[in-house]
Amino acid sequence: MTSRIGIGYDVHRLVEGIPFRLGGLTIPFHKGAEGHSDADTLIHALCDALLGAVASGDIGLHFPDTSVEFKGIDSAILLKKTYQLILPKGYRIINIDAVVMLQEPKIRPYIEEMRSNIAAVLGMDFDDVSIKATTTEKLGFIGMGEGVAAEVVVLLQGN
Repeated sequence: MTSRIGIGYDVHRLVEGIPFRLGGLTIPFHKGAEGHSDADTLIHALCDALLGAVASGDIGLHFPDTSVEFKGIDSAILLKKTYQLILPKGYRIINIDAVVMLQEPKIRPYIEEMRSNIAAVLGMDFDDVSIKATTTEKLGFIGMGEGVAAEVVVLLQGN
């Protein structure tokens, strides 16, 4: 059996007056992530990690932000489509480890539900999905509340 590791990173600007989507949830906050889809930074980083693990490009290649088809789409749908792209290559996900970087809102109360959402979309065990959160101690664009970032590592195993 062979193993593959993938890493994904995504950043979105936070703007007033739009819903804040993260890990398949809408989290109450006065700002939301700006983007072509629902701008779910965590799921976008996860899609890139999965695609990277099998050397299949990135989320923008498969779901371009110039496509009307993906305008406003729920990123959980993109995650499911991404997983369907890697399955024919003969790999399955062993585990996911993610870190979300944002100053606010505090997402600790939502982490278990985000883990559950991701596990359900990918047909995984809840315990194989890890999500952590950190602030940047008020440094940089994240610390100033201007954006949200996520970094995800995945381990795949195949034949």
